Amino acid sequence: MTSRLKMSAFEFSGKTWSWLPAVTFASLALCGGALKSEGQEPPAATYRNPVIAGDFCDPSIILVGDTYYATGTSSEWAPYYPLYTSKDLVNWEQIGHVFDKKPEWTSGSFWAPEIFHYKGTFYVYYTARRKSDNVSVIGVATSDDPRKGFTDRGIICEWGSEAIDGFVFQDTDGKFYFSWKAYGLEKDRPVSLLASEMTDDLLKLKGEAFELLQADGKPISAEGQVMTRRGDWYYLFHSSKGCCGRGCDYQVEVARAKNLKGPWEPSPVNPILAGGDGWICPGHGTLVDLPDKRSFFLYHAYNEKENVYTGRQGLLGEVVWQENGWPIFAGGPTPSAGAASPFGKPQAARTDFVEGFDSPKLAPSWQWDLQRPPAIRVADGVLHLGVSDSPAASPAGTFLGTRVKLGDYTFTASIDRSGPAQEGIGVYGDSKSALGLRIEDAGLVLWKVEKGETKQLTTAPLPEGDKLQLRMTVREGHLFRFSSSTDGKDWKAIGEQEVDGAFVPPWDRAPRAGLTVAGKAGDTGKFDSVELRYQQP
Repeated sequence: MTSRLKMSAFEFSGKTWSWLPAVTFASLALCGGALKSEGQEPPAATYRNPVIAGDFCDPSIILVGDTYYATGTSSEWAPYYPLYTSKDLVNWEQIGHVFDKKPEWTSGSFWAPEIFHYKGTFYVYYTARRKSDNVSVIGVATSDDPRKGFTDRGIICEWGSEAIDGFVFQDTDGKFYFSWKAYGLEKDRPVSLLASEMTDDLLKLKGEAFELLQADGKPISAEGQVMTRRGDWYYLFHSSKGCCGRGCDYQVEVARAKNLKGPWEPSPVNPILAGGDGWICPGHGTLVDLPDKRSFFLYHAYNEKENVYTGRQGLLGEVVWQENGWPIFAGGPTPSAGAASPFGKPQAARTDFVEGFDSPKLAPSWQWDLQRPPAIRVADGVLHLGVSDSPAASPAGTFLGTRVKLGDYTFTASIDRSGPAQEGIGVYGDSKSALGLRIEDAGLVLWKVEKGETKQLTTAPLPEGDKLQLRMTVREGHLFRFSSSTDGKDWKAIGEQEVDGAFVPPWDRAPRAGLTVAGKAGDTGKFDSVELRYQQP
């Protein structure tokens, strides 16, 4: 049997793709074990997408030793840029964040981090708005151990009214180049991808910037770029069209050139990845090469059903390099539901999130509105959550939450009402978009904040006693029911109808489910435990 099979069409997971690829048998096996005959070994363990569930957009990935590291956008949530590790690409553990506190020069819009490793140092190149003028620029931070956090090294790239999506590429001659997406170029030039050589310490740019991608001499609007070199060809993966929200149409394209400065030739089968088969708007990923030379792409996409309510999730796909030199995705031109696990390791089942506050340190998955940080203290199995002292108070109160991984779930909090704050639970998109149930003197108040305006939806009598459980039951990501209980068994519904929270998600990120406190700055609410449990599909 030859090692390579040429075909004009092949079947994968019940679909037939009519292309002209040359696909290895090994790649076909990784695509789902379609080639099987009697006497063969059982198929390898498989994984299902997403591999990093919930809101995890603009992912970046590297391999250092035997460990994969990944980070992604945190937008207006703190802490900043979640960090994950994995040994097998399909089972990921969050180990912390790039920053626990935002760099002094920044104000918000923490987007598109790119992680890189060179000679024992980890680098993260990240987009943020500069506090002095609210312009997006690209900063850089370094660490010798990501588990201990990163030290900010300041701004590496600013250009016009906005510079985002930094990426580092080392050429075969050892030189390093930095590329970015630029807005507001001089002389009314359009959006473009630019690049520049880097200094040896990878902390500054040097030389003249040059334009990367053109078509017929004109710049192409692109972002989320990834550069690699194979043989004599440079390859530039990039995303095009609209990235975010309900009207998105994101997709992945690739171009190649014999010279880093072009001219770049687009792939004849672009886009090589677009929406379909249950996932929409895939894009902005990073390529990683395995020790055995296979290539995988970690990228984001919306689940077609749960969409903006769970956000852009982290998906994995193998990239196959054809004999003609062009790359394609092994699973086809739409995101794969799953495939054979790259290292034959089984993927762990998605687990519920249960927090008993037994440790003085919160789990790294907890997040809050970066403009309205809560006061947090954990002691004796109780979370003491304090009302933010931020001058920019939100009618939704102060929020502490976690991202959700499926659209159908229940969120339950056990509350000790002896604190001075008004405790509650809810779903929070931003300070102007939220929905929740709160304990007030007048009773249990179901409220919403829509477009910055607060409205009380209903009020229920307040049960007796200091201990109370509140529950939020969610269907399809946006249909909410709230209830309360004094014993965790007998639940009283708050309101008679489901509340539609479709207004909650912001344009560029998914909402979080979590805890709220309201009152005077410094007032503290007490929470004994939290459970986020999913209704598995």
